[in-house]
Amino acid sequence: MATVRCGNQSVLLVVDVQVGVMREAWEADRVLANVSRVVARARRAGAPVVWIQHADAELVDGSADWQWATEVKPEPGEPVIAKHFNSAFEQTTLEATLAELGATRLVVAGAATNWCIRATAYAALERGYDLTLIHDAHTTQTLVLDGGVRIEAAGVVHDLNAVVGGLSYPGRVSRTAAAEEVGFGLPALWAGSSKGEA
Repeated sequence: MATVRCGNQSVLLVVDVQVGVMREAWEADRVLANVSRVVARARRAGAPVVWIQHADAELVDGSADWQWATEVKPEPGEPVIAKHFNSAFEQTTLEATLAELGATRLVVAGAATNWCIRATAYAALERGYDLTLIHDAHTTQTLVLDGGVRIEAAGVVHDLNAVVGGLSYPGRVSRTAAAEEVGFGLPALWAGSSKGEA
């Protein structure tokens, strides 16, 4: 059973907005612009921004594809967490970093929707954090499976938005918000809950 976290410290997690991840992603330019908006909103509000950077056999550490997309980059002093698995929590320093920041609510944006965003979002809820997924600031590629079955990227994005908006965990809030709506201050009442914020 997860430990529900008391308080109202929001932290923005920017997941894998890297050259090789975003190159073929659905509506990458729009999504990157929205990620940039969310980062700017967090910084203006004084909320911590934590950057997650993936590396594996295909996305080689230090390669051109591994670098941040040109539209968004960490500022000096913002934590950068290296990861090698889909969830940003697996075998990384993320939990220790969030503990130092006093995080109780995670705002998530980036890529790829069906891999690292989904795994990180579920892991956050399972660890007792409130979750806000920025519904217009995450993306993925269309999948072509064996037999020619296609899973369109837009459908994957819409599916995760619907799921996160409908998840129910005891003592936690799971919701979505738009890049232009999300706030990083004190929680406000929403949808009949005593905990929540756009």
